[in-house]
Amino acid sequence: MKTADPELMRAINRRSILDTIRRHGPISRVELSHKTQLSTTTVSAITASLLDDGLILIRHVGDIRNETARGRPRVMLELNAAAARVVGAKVAASRTVLAVTDFCGNVLSALTLPIRLDRQSTNVVIDLIEDGVRRCVVDAGLSLEDIDMVCLGLPGVIEHRSGHIRSSPVLIELNVDLACAISTRLGTPTMVESDAHAVTLGHHWFGRARDIDDMVLVSLEQTIGLGVLSGNSLFRGAGGLSHNLGDLALVTNDQGVLRLASHAGETAILEECNIDGRFAEAIRLGQGMHHAGKLMMTQQPELTKAAKRAGTAVGLTLANIVTLFAPPRVIVVGSSLELGEPFVQSIRDTFAQAVPTSLQGVAELVFEKSSDELWAQGAAAVALNALYESPWNTSGPAPFK
Repeated sequence: MKTADPELMRAINRRSILDTIRRHGPISRVELSHKTQLSTTTVSAITASLLDDGLILIRHVGDIRNETARGRPRVMLELNAAAARVVGAKVAASRTVLAVTDFCGNVLSALTLPIRLDRQSTNVVIDLIEDGVRRCVVDAGLSLEDIDMVCLGLPGVIEHRSGHIRSSPVLIELNVDLACAISTRLGTPTMVESDAHAVTLGHHWFGRARDIDDMVLVSLEQTIGLGVLSGNSLFRGAGGLSHNLGDLALVTNDQGVLRLASHAGETAILEECNIDGRFAEAIRLGQGMHHAGKLMMTQQPELTKAAKRAGTAVGLTLANIVTLFAPPRVIVVGSSLELGEPFVQSIRDTFAQAVPTSLQGVAELVFEKSSDELWAQGAAAVALNALYESPWNTSGPAPFK
Protein backbone atom coordinates (compact mmCIF):
# COMPACT_ATOMS: atom_id res chain seq x y z
CA MET A 1 0.00 0.00 0.00
CA LYS A 2 1.34 3.44 -0.96
CA THR A 3 1.81 5.72 2.01
CA ALA A 4 1.40 9.49 2.11
CA ASP A 5 4.39 11.73 1.45
CA PRO A 6 5.71 12.55 4.95
CA GLU A 7 6.84 16.05 3.90
CA LEU A 8 3.40 16.78 2.48
CA MET A 9 1.71 15.52 5.64
CA ARG A 10 4.03 17.63 7.75
CA ALA A 11 3.18 20.70 5.66
CA ILE A 12 -0.55 19.99 6.01
CA ASN A 13 -0.26 19.50 9.77
CA ARG A 14 1.85 22.63 10.09
CA ARG A 15 -0.75 24.64 8.20
CA SER A 16 -3.53 23.23 10.39
CA ILE A 17 -1.71 24.07 13.62
CA LEU A 18 -0.79 27.56 12.46
CA ASP A 19 -4.36 28.33 11.44
CA THR A 20 -5.76 26.93 14.69
CA ILE A 21 -3.41 29.18 16.67
CA ARG A 22 -4.59 32.12 14.57
CA ARG A 23 -8.25 31.40 15.17
CA HIS A 24 -8.14 30.31 18.82
CA GLY A 25 -4.91 31.70 20.27
CA PRO A 26 -3.55 32.15 22.79
CA ILE A 27 -3.94 28.39 23.05
CA SER A 28 -2.12 25.58 24.86
CA ARG A 29 -0.49 22.60 23.18
CA VAL A 30 -3.05 20.28 24.78
CA GLU A 31 -5.91 22.35 23.33
CA LEU A 32 -4.15 22.38 19.96
CA SER A 33 -3.95 18.60 20.00
CA HIS A 34 -7.66 18.38 20.80
CA LYS A 35 -8.79 20.84 18.11
CA THR A 36 -6.52 19.52 15.33
CA GLN A 37 -6.89 15.83 16.25
CA LEU A 38 -3.10 15.51 16.10
CA SER A 39 -1.01 13.68 18.68
CA THR A 40 0.68 15.71 21.42
CA THR A 41 4.04 14.52 20.07
CA THR A 42 3.25 15.90 16.59
CA VAL A 43 1.93 19.17 18.04
CA SER A 44 5.04 19.61 20.19
CA ALA A 45 7.39 18.98 17.26
CA ILE A 46 5.59 21.35 14.90
CA THR A 47 5.11 24.14 17.44
CA ALA A 48 8.81 23.92 18.31
CA SER A 49 9.60 24.44 14.63
CA LEU A 50 7.16 27.36 14.41
CA LEU A 51 8.80 28.95 17.46
CA ASP A 52 12.25 28.53 15.92
CA ASP A 53 11.00 30.16 12.71
CA GLY A 54 9.58 33.11 14.65
CA LEU A 55 6.02 32.55 13.41
CA ILE A 56 4.52 32.04 16.87
CA LEU A 57 5.29 33.28 20.38
CA ILE A 58 4.91 31.91 23.89
CA ARG A 59 2.66 33.72 26.33
CA HIS A 60 2.68 32.77 30.01
CA VAL A 61 -0.77 33.03 31.56
CA GLY A 62 -0.46 33.63 35.29
CA ASP A 63 1.85 35.77 37.39
CA ILE A 64 5.26 34.07 37.44
CA ARG A 65 6.46 36.66 39.97
CA ASN A 66 3.81 35.80 42.53
CA GLU A 67 5.23 33.02 44.71
CA THR A 68 1.94 32.63 46.59
CA ALA A 69 0.02 31.78 43.41
CA ARG A 70 -0.84 28.10 43.18
CA GLY A 71 0.33 26.03 40.22
CA ARG A 72 2.59 26.88 37.36
CA PRO A 73 1.70 29.58 34.82
CA ARG A 74 0.13 28.11 31.68
CA VAL A 75 2.25 28.15 28.54
CA MET A 76 0.09 29.47 25.69
CA LEU A 77 0.92 29.95 22.03
CA GLU A 78 -0.07 32.82 19.75
CA LEU A 79 0.89 34.19 16.34
CA ASN A 80 3.83 36.54 16.10
CA ALA A 81 2.24 39.61 14.51
CA ALA A 82 5.65 40.84 13.31
CA ALA A 83 6.43 37.61 11.42
CA ALA A 84 5.07 38.97 8.12
CA ARG A 85 3.38 41.99 6.61
CA VAL A 86 1.22 42.00 3.51
CA VAL A 87 -0.83 44.39 1.40
CA GLY A 88 -4.37 43.57 0.29
CA ALA A 89 -6.39 45.61 -2.20
CA LYS A 90 -9.95 45.62 -3.46
CA VAL A 91 -9.71 46.96 -7.00
CA ALA A 92 -13.14 48.08 -8.22
CA ALA A 93 -14.31 50.09 -11.22
CA SER A 94 -14.94 53.24 -9.18
CA ARG A 95 -12.35 53.00 -6.40
CA THR A 96 -9.41 51.07 -5.01
CA VAL A 97 -9.21 50.23 -1.30
CA LEU A 98 -5.91 49.06 0.19
CA ALA A 99 -4.86 47.75 3.60
CA VAL A 100 -1.52 46.77 5.09
CA THR A 101 -1.81 44.03 7.71
CA ASP A 102 0.52 42.11 9.97
CA PHE A 103 0.73 38.32 10.33
CA CYS A 104 -2.36 38.32 12.57
CA GLY A 105 -4.41 40.27 10.03
CA ASN A 106 -4.41 43.47 12.09
CA VAL A 107 -4.75 46.55 9.88
CA LEU A 108 -1.67 48.77 10.10
CA SER A 109 -2.89 51.31 7.55
CA ALA A 110 -5.74 51.69 5.06
CA LEU A 111 -6.22 53.88 2.01
CA THR A 112 -9.08 54.56 -0.40
CA LEU A 113 -8.44 55.95 -3.89
CA PRO A 114 -11.79 57.20 -5.29
CA ILE A 115 -10.65 57.04 -8.91
CA ARG A 116 -12.52 55.37 -11.76
CA LEU A 117 -10.39 52.67 -13.33
CA ASP A 118 -12.80 51.17 -15.86
CA ARG A 119 -12.13 53.90 -18.43
CA GLN A 120 -8.35 53.90 -18.01
CA SER A 121 -5.76 52.03 -20.05
CA THR A 122 -4.20 49.00 -18.40
CA ASN A 123 -0.89 50.81 -17.93
CA VAL A 124 -2.64 53.66 -16.10
CA VAL A 125 -4.46 51.14 -13.87
CA ILE A 126 -1.10 49.54 -13.05
CA ASP A 127 0.35 52.98 -12.27
CA LEU A 128 -2.50 53.80 -9.89
CA ILE A 129 -2.31 50.45 -8.09
CA GLU A 130 1.46 50.77 -7.73
CA ASP A 131 1.16 54.28 -6.29
CA GLY A 132 -1.62 53.17 -3.94
CA VAL A 133 0.43 50.27 -2.58
CA ARG A 134 3.48 52.48 -2.05
CA ARG A 135 1.41 55.16 -0.28
CA CYS A 136 -0.35 52.65 1.99
CA VAL A 137 2.96 51.03 2.93
CA VAL A 138 4.49 54.41 3.81
CA ASP A 139 1.40 55.30 5.86
CA ALA A 140 2.01 52.12 7.88
CA GLY A 141 5.51 53.35 8.71
CA LEU A 142 7.07 50.65 6.55
CA SER A 143 8.99 50.28 3.31
CA LEU A 144 8.45 47.82 0.49
CA GLU A 145 11.37 45.78 1.81
CA ASP A 146 9.19 45.04 4.86
CA ILE A 147 6.33 43.63 2.74
CA ASP A 148 6.24 39.88 2.12
CA MET A 149 3.41 39.76 -0.40
CA VAL A 150 0.76 41.81 -2.19
CA CYS A 151 -2.67 40.47 -3.18
CA LEU A 152 -5.08 42.29 -5.51
CA GLY A 153 -8.76 41.35 -5.47
CA LEU A 154 -10.67 42.17 -8.67
CA PRO A 155 -14.10 41.31 -10.11
CA GLY A 156 -14.19 39.00 -13.11
CA VAL A 157 -12.68 35.70 -14.17
CA ILE A 158 -9.32 35.33 -12.46
CA GLU A 159 -6.63 32.65 -12.71
CA HIS A 160 -5.24 32.71 -9.20
CA ARG A 161 -2.30 30.38 -9.85
CA SER A 162 -0.96 32.11 -12.95
CA GLY A 163 -1.86 35.68 -12.01
CA HIS A 164 -3.77 36.17 -15.27
CA ILE A 165 -7.05 38.06 -15.43
CA ARG A 166 -9.10 36.55 -18.24
CA SER A 167 -11.69 39.31 -18.06
CA SER A 168 -12.68 42.02 -15.62
CA PRO A 169 -14.94 45.09 -15.82
CA VAL A 170 -12.05 47.03 -14.29
CA LEU A 171 -9.71 46.40 -17.25
CA ILE A 172 -10.25 47.30 -20.88
CA GLU A 173 -7.97 44.51 -22.11
CA LEU A 174 -8.40 40.74 -21.78
CA ASN A 175 -5.87 38.20 -20.45
CA VAL A 176 -3.80 40.69 -18.47
CA ASP A 177 -0.94 39.33 -16.35
CA LEU A 178 -1.50 41.88 -13.60
CA ALA A 179 0.40 39.94 -10.93
CA CYS A 180 3.60 39.94 -12.99
CA ALA A 181 3.24 43.64 -13.85
CA ILE A 182 2.77 44.77 -10.24
CA SER A 183 5.42 42.39 -8.92
CA THR A 184 7.92 43.81 -11.42
CA ARG A 185 7.05 47.38 -10.47
CA LEU A 186 7.26 46.81 -6.71
CA GLY A 187 9.90 44.10 -6.51
CA THR A 188 7.49 42.24 -4.20
CA PRO A 189 5.71 38.89 -4.81
CA THR A 190 2.18 39.69 -6.02
CA MET A 191 -0.88 37.56 -6.62
CA VAL A 192 -4.36 38.26 -7.92
CA GLU A 193 -7.62 36.82 -6.68
CA SER A 194 -11.29 37.33 -7.41
CA ASP A 195 -12.84 39.90 -5.10
CA ALA A 196 -15.50 37.33 -4.16
CA HIS A 197 -12.83 34.87 -3.02
CA ALA A 198 -11.08 37.63 -1.11
CA VAL A 199 -14.17 38.73 0.81
CA THR A 200 -14.99 35.06 1.49
CA LEU A 201 -11.67 34.67 3.25
CA GLY A 202 -12.19 38.07 4.86
CA HIS A 203 -15.39 36.83 6.50
CA HIS A 204 -13.70 33.59 7.50
CA TRP A 205 -10.88 35.49 9.22
CA PHE A 206 -12.64 38.58 10.54
CA GLY A 207 -16.38 38.48 9.85
CA ARG A 208 -19.49 36.31 9.86
CA ALA A 209 -17.75 32.97 9.23
CA ARG A 210 -15.02 32.95 11.88
CA ASP A 211 -16.72 30.08 13.72
CA ILE A 212 -17.13 27.66 10.80
CA ASP A 213 -14.93 25.81 8.27
CA ASP A 214 -17.51 25.44 5.49
CA MET A 215 -19.69 28.12 3.94
CA VAL A 216 -20.72 29.80 0.70
CA LEU A 217 -20.56 33.51 -0.10
CA VAL A 218 -22.31 35.29 -2.96
CA SER A 219 -21.23 38.83 -3.84
CA LEU A 220 -23.72 41.01 -5.67
CA GLU A 221 -21.66 43.83 -7.12
CA GLN A 222 -20.96 44.99 -10.67
CA THR A 223 -20.37 41.31 -11.32
CA ILE A 224 -21.90 38.41 -9.38
CA GLY A 225 -19.24 36.34 -7.65
CA LEU A 226 -19.14 33.09 -5.72
CA GLY A 227 -16.83 31.97 -2.93
CA VAL A 228 -16.91 28.42 -1.55
CA LEU A 229 -15.05 27.61 1.66
CA SER A 230 -14.66 23.87 2.18
CA GLY A 231 -12.68 22.34 5.01
CA ASN A 232 -11.21 25.73 5.93
CA SER A 233 -9.87 26.28 2.38
CA LEU A 234 -11.14 28.15 -0.67
CA PHE A 235 -12.37 25.96 -3.49
CA ARG A 236 -11.05 27.08 -6.87
CA GLY A 237 -11.56 25.74 -10.37
CA ALA A 238 -8.97 24.50 -12.86
CA GLY A 239 -5.89 26.71 -12.81
CA GLY A 240 -7.23 28.38 -9.69
CA LEU A 241 -10.10 29.92 -11.66
CA SER A 242 -12.64 32.04 -9.85
CA HIS A 243 -16.36 31.61 -10.35
CA ASN A 244 -18.34 34.27 -12.21
CA LEU A 245 -21.77 33.38 -10.91
CA GLY A 246 -23.37 35.92 -13.24
CA ASP A 247 -22.66 33.49 -16.11
CA LEU A 248 -24.89 30.84 -14.51
CA ALA A 249 -27.47 29.68 -17.07
CA LEU A 250 -31.05 29.93 -15.80
CA VAL A 251 -33.02 28.86 -18.87
CA THR A 252 -32.88 28.77 -22.67
CA ASN A 253 -35.40 30.35 -25.02
CA ASP A 254 -35.68 31.56 -28.62
CA GLN A 255 -33.22 34.36 -27.87
CA GLY A 256 -30.60 31.98 -26.51
CA VAL A 257 -29.33 31.32 -22.99
CA LEU A 258 -30.72 33.46 -20.18
CA ARG A 259 -28.02 33.97 -17.54
CA LEU A 260 -28.21 35.18 -13.95
CA ALA A 261 -26.54 38.53 -14.73
CA SER A 262 -29.30 39.41 -17.20
CA HIS A 263 -31.80 39.33 -14.31
CA ALA A 264 -29.80 40.12 -11.20
CA GLY A 265 -26.78 42.08 -12.44
CA GLU A 266 -26.42 45.75 -11.60
CA THR A 267 -26.83 46.80 -15.22
CA ALA A 268 -30.00 44.71 -15.67
CA ILE A 269 -31.60 46.28 -12.59
CA LEU A 270 -30.69 49.88 -13.33
CA GLU A 271 -31.75 49.80 -16.98
CA GLU A 272 -35.36 49.30 -15.87
CA CYS A 273 -35.74 52.87 -14.64
CA ASN A 274 -35.51 56.35 -16.04
CA ILE A 275 -32.01 57.62 -15.38
CA ASP A 276 -31.91 61.37 -14.88
CA GLY A 277 -28.77 63.49 -14.64
CA ARG A 278 -28.26 62.96 -10.91
CA PHE A 279 -28.82 59.22 -11.19
CA ALA A 280 -26.41 59.00 -14.12
CA GLU A 281 -23.72 60.73 -12.06
CA ALA A 282 -24.31 58.32 -9.17
CA ILE A 283 -23.83 55.37 -11.53
CA ARG A 284 -20.63 56.89 -12.95
CA LEU A 285 -19.28 57.21 -9.41
CA GLY A 286 -20.12 53.60 -8.53
CA GLN A 287 -23.05 54.61 -6.29
CA GLY A 288 -25.86 53.53 -8.60
CA MET A 289 -27.36 50.91 -6.30
CA HIS A 290 -27.27 53.22 -3.29
CA HIS A 291 -29.12 55.91 -5.25
CA ALA A 292 -31.55 53.31 -6.62
CA GLY A 293 -32.34 52.24 -3.06
CA LYS A 294 -33.24 55.82 -2.18
CA LEU A 295 -35.46 56.12 -5.26
CA MET A 296 -37.30 52.92 -4.32
CA MET A 297 -38.15 54.46 -0.96
CA THR A 298 -39.99 57.23 -2.86
CA GLN A 299 -42.16 54.74 -4.73
CA GLN A 300 -40.46 53.98 -8.05
CA PRO A 301 -42.57 51.05 -9.34
CA GLU A 302 -40.33 50.11 -12.29
CA LEU A 303 -37.25 49.98 -10.09
CA THR A 304 -39.02 48.07 -7.34
CA LYS A 305 -40.25 45.53 -9.89
CA ALA A 306 -36.72 45.09 -11.26
CA ALA A 307 -35.32 44.65 -7.74
CA LYS A 308 -37.90 41.99 -6.90
CA ARG A 309 -37.24 40.19 -10.18
CA ALA A 310 -33.52 40.22 -9.40
CA GLY A 311 -34.23 38.96 -5.89
CA THR A 312 -36.20 36.05 -7.31
CA ALA A 313 -33.31 35.05 -9.57
CA VAL A 314 -30.82 35.31 -6.70
CA GLY A 315 -33.10 33.34 -4.37
CA LEU A 316 -33.37 30.50 -6.90
CA THR A 317 -29.60 30.52 -7.34
CA LEU A 318 -29.00 30.32 -3.58
CA ALA A 319 -31.46 27.42 -3.32
CA ASN A 320 -29.54 25.57 -6.06
CA ILE A 321 -26.23 26.27 -4.30
CA VAL A 322 -27.63 24.85 -1.05
CA THR A 323 -28.89 21.82 -2.97
CA LEU A 324 -25.36 21.23 -4.30
CA PHE A 325 -23.24 22.02 -1.21
CA ALA A 326 -25.57 22.03 1.82
CA PRO A 327 -23.40 24.62 3.61
CA PRO A 328 -24.21 25.59 7.18
CA ARG A 329 -24.16 29.29 6.21
CA VAL A 330 -24.70 31.33 3.06
CA ILE A 331 -23.48 34.93 3.27
CA VAL A 332 -24.77 37.48 0.75
CA VAL A 333 -22.74 40.69 0.37
CA GLY A 334 -22.33 43.51 -2.11
CA SER A 335 -23.63 46.85 -3.28
CA SER A 336 -26.91 45.38 -4.55
CA LEU A 337 -28.04 45.06 -0.93
CA GLU A 338 -28.40 48.86 -1.04
CA LEU A 339 -31.68 48.17 -2.88
CA GLY A 340 -33.15 47.46 0.52
CA GLU A 341 -35.99 45.38 1.85
CA PRO A 342 -37.95 44.64 -1.38
CA PHE A 343 -34.82 43.05 -2.88
CA VAL A 344 -33.76 41.16 0.26
CA GLN A 345 -37.27 39.93 1.04
CA SER A 346 -37.68 38.66 -2.51
CA ILE A 347 -34.48 36.64 -2.06
CA ARG A 348 -35.68 35.23 1.26
CA ASP A 349 -39.14 34.31 -0.02
CA THR A 350 -37.89 32.63 -3.20
CA PHE A 351 -35.12 30.79 -1.34
CA ALA A 352 -37.59 29.43 1.24
CA GLN A 353 -39.88 28.25 -1.54
CA ALA A 354 -37.20 26.71 -3.76
CA VAL A 355 -34.87 24.99 -1.30
CA PRO A 356 -35.62 21.23 -1.11
CA THR A 357 -37.75 20.10 1.83
CA SER A 358 -34.99 17.71 2.92
CA LEU A 359 -32.61 20.67 3.30
CA GLN A 360 -34.93 23.11 5.02
CA GLY A 361 -33.14 24.73 7.95
CA VAL A 362 -29.70 23.38 6.98
CA ALA A 363 -28.26 26.65 5.70
CA GLU A 364 -28.42 29.93 7.58
CA LEU A 365 -28.97 32.86 5.19
CA VAL A 366 -27.00 35.96 6.23
CA PHE A 367 -27.08 39.39 4.55
CA GLU A 368 -24.06 41.53 5.33
CA LYS A 369 -23.19 45.02 4.07
CA SER A 370 -19.46 44.40 4.32
CA SER A 371 -17.19 47.43 4.47
CA ASP A 372 -14.63 48.16 1.75
CA GLU A 373 -11.91 47.66 4.35
CA LEU A 374 -13.10 44.08 4.99
CA TRP A 375 -12.78 43.33 1.25
CA ALA A 376 -9.20 44.66 1.34
CA GLN A 377 -8.50 42.69 4.53
CA GLY A 378 -9.79 39.63 2.70
CA ALA A 379 -7.23 40.14 -0.07
CA ALA A 380 -4.57 40.46 2.64
CA ALA A 381 -5.85 37.21 4.17
CA VAL A 382 -5.39 35.50 0.78
CA ALA A 383 -1.74 36.60 0.85
CA LEU A 384 -1.29 35.40 4.43
CA ASN A 385 -2.94 32.12 3.53
CA ALA A 386 -0.41 31.70 0.73
CA LEU A 387 2.40 32.22 3.23
CA TYR A 388 0.81 29.61 5.52
CA GLU A 389 0.51 27.06 2.74
CA SER A 390 3.76 27.71 0.87
CA PRO A 391 6.39 24.97 0.76
CA TRP A 392 8.75 27.66 2.12
CA ASN A 393 7.18 27.14 5.52
CA THR A 394 8.26 23.50 5.71
CA SER A 395 11.94 24.34 5.83
CA GLY A 396 12.24 27.60 7.70
CA PRO A 397 11.39 31.25 7.58
CA ALA A 398 12.93 32.09 4.18
CA PRO A 399 9.96 34.16 2.87
CA PHE A 400 9.52 36.09 6.10
CA LYS A 401 11.78 39.12 6.12
